[in-house]
Amino acid sequence: MHRVTISIDEELAIAFDALITDQGYQSRSEAMRDLVRQAVDARRLSRADGGYSVASLSYVYDHHTRALAQRLVDIQHEHHDLVVATTHVHLDHQSCLETSILKGATHAIRNLADLIHAERGVRFAKINIISTSPNGQREPGQDDHTHGPKATSSPDLG
Repeated sequence: MHRVTISIDEELAIAFDALITDQGYQSRSEAMRDLVRQAVDARRLSRADGGYSVASLSYVYDHHTRALAQRLVDIQHEHHDLVVATTHVHLDHQSCLETSILKGATHAIRNLADLIHAERGVRFAKINIISTSPNGQREPGQDDHTHGPKATSSPDLG
């Protein structure tokens, strides 16, 4: 563990302490580590190749839109290498919510999310991407711990 000392003005320190309390952190160090991880992850995800990620894509759509449900299923089948699982929830007489768990190249995940969001009848879509490294391709310095031959993903620890 490396010790890093920072100086911030009093007003920002008070606001940061309030954030720490509101979010339930035990210390400033824990909160700072999370902020640094988020910044490092955002930079990693902004790279052209984007690396490897897991994601949840949630979208609400009008199930009365002609053939939309079938088009969404077809899109998921066309991208079976990225789609791990999808849940489907009936919100009301007209609206459905689906959440898809995705795993693969970050740029491919983004492309799939954009494709689904662009479908006529999809009203809202939101993606949460978390950069990971598939086992066997871990960052230098990370341990090589695996659980047998099955490939899985592990979060980048930043």
